[in-house]
Amino acid sequence: MSDTPIPASPSGGITRRRFVSGTGSLIGGLALAGQVAAATAATPASAAELGALSAPIPNGSHVPVLVVGSGYGGSVAALRLAQAGVDVHMVEMGMAWDTAGPDGNIFANTTKPDYRSFWLRTRTKQPLSNFLGFPLDKDVPRYTGILDAEDFAGITVYQGRGVGGGSLVNGGMAVTPRRELFPGILPTVDPAEMYGTYYPRANAGLGVTEVDRSWWESADCYQYARVGRKHAERSGFPFVFVPNVYDWDYMKQEAIGTVPKSALVAEVIYGNNHGKKSLQKSYLARAAETGRVDISPLHRVTTVTQATGGGYTVVMERIDNAGNVVETKSVTADRVFFAAGSVGTSKLLTKLKATGALPALNDRIGKNWGDNGNVMCGRANHMWDATGKLQSSMPTAGIDNWDAGGAFAEVAPLPTGIETYASFYLSITKTPHRAEFSWNAAAGRVDLNWDRAWKQTSIDAAKTIFDKINSKEGTIYRTDLFGTYKIWGDHLTYHPLGGAVLGEATDNYGRLHGYDGLYVIDGALIPGSTTVNPFVTITALAERNIEKIIATDL
Repeated sequence: MSDTPIPASPSGGITRRRFVSGTGSLIGGLALAGQVAAATAATPASAAELGALSAPIPNGSHVPVLVVGSGYGGSVAALRLAQAGVDVHMVEMGMAWDTAGPDGNIFANTTKPDYRSFWLRTRTKQPLSNFLGFPLDKDVPRYTGILDAEDFAGITVYQGRGVGGGSLVNGGMAVTPRRELFPGILPTVDPAEMYGTYYPRANAGLGVTEVDRSWWESADCYQYARVGRKHAERSGFPFVFVPNVYDWDYMKQEAIGTVPKSALVAEVIYGNNHGKKSLQKSYLARAAETGRVDISPLHRVTTVTQATGGGYTVVMERIDNAGNVVETKSVTADRVFFAAGSVGTSKLLTKLKATGALPALNDRIGKNWGDNGNVMCGRANHMWDATGKLQSSMPTAGIDNWDAGGAFAEVAPLPTGIETYASFYLSITKTPHRAEFSWNAAAGRVDLNWDRAWKQTSIDAAKTIFDKINSKEGTIYRTDLFGTYKIWGDHLTYHPLGGAVLGEATDNYGRLHGYDGLYVIDGALIPGSTTVNPFVTITALAERNIEKIIATDL
């Protein structure tokens, strides 16, 4: 067990001052096209302008809107509702992540997981479990850490825990799907409005930019990506650059040593202390500026029922840093937006329907859940194809074989700090498999019926890229990353999607069937796949839906 001291989390709410300024980091200027006013630029206001957030929501409170979760969909909803003059309270199960630990940093380093790294585990469960024959996981104190590795039958789902949700723990790859593929992603949504209005709005709101190609071509930290490009193109695959929400000017300063390092010291899956424009620095910062948004971290919603006087009664638990319940509260809300992520929203709604709390929810609740076809692998390159001991943790590119083989592969970093001669990839694949959440009354929990064997279609799709590259280059797959002599990381997903699908469990704008004033506005709306990294699509869909809801429901 680690002997690292664990600071207690403040029992009160986070202040707007601490919420915006506490995470540090520079945010570069944005030069983005799109139909977004200058007021939505991703630069937070000064601390003096932001004032103070109230204390956590008191028992017995009434709020016009309660947003359950603070990830992409919830942050969009909170900002746009607040800008429309509506007071919003957000409830977040994870921490505020606004206070430094004993080492002076808010977030732990990827190569040195500690108590901050995992959500309520006593041993880490890292996506790469082994390296060069050695296991990587270690014992840690049980703590409300930033990365949840939630285990279901056949699959582990990685999710961000904290104010900002998944934006805290992802690699920032901000990919808009190819337009011709969009009808297969969301068949009831007009592509013209998404690509003409809502994707540009989402990209601007998130602070998405592209890497400086001339710098990238010579930067030591992207040698691994240039090797990935060479191998892809020699095998005839399209190599595509992908935008990101990282501040590239900050990374350039990291490279010359003039600012504290983040991406260039392997920070990513346990948070970035600098440089990355997470939701804390974009949508949530601007929501705080309105003075109409409050946030209660370390609060977990357990049930939602119709209130006798109208609206909804929401019961929630406040937890401490060990996950213990320290207070149970009941509040009422005129409207509730479910934004706890695909898994969180789907589990909650499945429970509410099955237990009779919201019995009029339809039979599509919990269905059509998918893993975005995620599968991981590594390749062992020749000695003359060194990938570099310095690797930026922010990926910039991918290999597109979607049309021919059903796979898009992120050229991912393997930032170990030593030369590995390895290329590493996270693939997103075309897979037909969808799972269903169900209520297990005997165990008092929600289960997911994922079958590990379903991953074979994703492996086969990924092999259409990497078998060909290995054949061309005379290389082999790495077998030391996911266990003993195991090639494929087929046990996980970073991209959970579905479970309360648009046009099935909800209408075409996220209104839950059976109840006025209940909405889904996160990745649960998307049926299992986006063909690429999904957070830009989740954000754009939320922008589309909340605009309609504000115009018609309020």
